[in-house]
Amino acid sequence: MAFKLKEFLKAQLSAFVGGLVDFGIYSFCYKVLLISAPFSNVVSGSLGAVVNFTINRYWSFNNTTVPLANQLWKFIIVVAGSIFLKSTGIHFLVDVWGLHFLLSKGIVELIVSLGFNFTLQKYWVFKK
Repeated sequence: MAFKLKEFLKAQLSAFVGGLVDFGIYSFCYKVLLISAPFSNVVSGSLGAVVNFTINRYWSFNNTTVPLANQLWKFIIVVAGSIFLKSTGIHFLVDVWGLHFLLSKGIVELIVSLGFNFTLQKYWVFKK
């Protein structure tokens, strides 16, 4: 059980680092470049995903025995689904309900990251 908890915590740290990159780029796109919140999320989520994949492959799940391409295509599918879910959630929270763009991003990130991303990455993308 301790090994699984350790792996979970490492994956959460990886998600946090990727999330910092994501939030920084999201804020920059939205506030400086004046890009819509949902599209800012697409840009930032894509770049944050690169960071997250790299950390997960080499550290969190430590699975480099499976060829990179086999993991990458699965990860791209997960990221596409994640970005879709997050952008849709952000659209509703920001554009429909008028919540603050960062609060909206935080709420959606938490729900999608724990319920969707971690599960698919552990049991499908980086499965040993």
